[in-house]
Amino acid sequence: MGEKPKLYYFNGRGRMESVRWLLAAAGVEFEEEFLETREQYENLLKEGKLLFQQVPMVEMDGLRLVQTRAILNYIAAKHNLYGKTLKERALIDMYVEGTTDLMTPIRVHYKIEPEEKEKNLHLIIEQATKRYFPVYEKVLKDSGQHFLVGNQLTWADVQLIEAILMVDEKDPTILSQFPLLQAFKARMSNVPTIKKFLQPGSQRKPPPDEAFLATGKRVFNRK
Repeated sequence: MGEKPKLYYFNGRGRMESVRWLLAAAGVEFEEEFLETREQYENLLKEGKLLFQQVPMVEMDGLRLVQTRAILNYIAAKHNLYGKTLKERALIDMYVEGTTDLMTPIRVHYKIEPEEKEKNLHLIIEQATKRYFPVYEKVLKDSGQHFLVGNQLTWADVQLIEAILMVDEKDPTILSQFPLLQAFKARMSNVPTIKKFLQPGSQRKPPPDEAFLATGKRVFNRK
């Protein structure tokens, strides 16, 4: 057995959380090195480990992978979570990009100025219920399958359940209009590897807070 993948990032969700989700869903154990100081970051730069001087970075299979999309692509392809045909990959890519767009305003919500938070929360709820969730509800209805693409778990399913749970943290009633997504959420939450990741004490990270924001500023010398 080779070495476990090693993830370099902060001790929080951010752009690395989808990587954690995908590795966990694939049943892959991984290690993490949390960046807490400017010195750690500068050492990674001096060692030439950060291709574009940024994290996330994942060491696996003799590679130092950067750029979140490239990391996710590699993991999905390696662990048979990226469809069986070119057409299936195209669908997975579309659905993943959709959930990425949905998660973006949620990821930055914690660092928005207080007077803007209510406006951003309204945007999150509106986009989820009017733009994104109706699409995934229709995909499930039209396919008649338990999964978004084909007849097996893919990266698209993993990222959708991640997105659903993120929006659910903002509004627990968010799926009330979407019965097929409610059933999807229940099914995905009971996939053994995902169920394990959702248990307390796993490597899943809590929603970001002021401490997470302060760490990022400290490491990157931002005010």
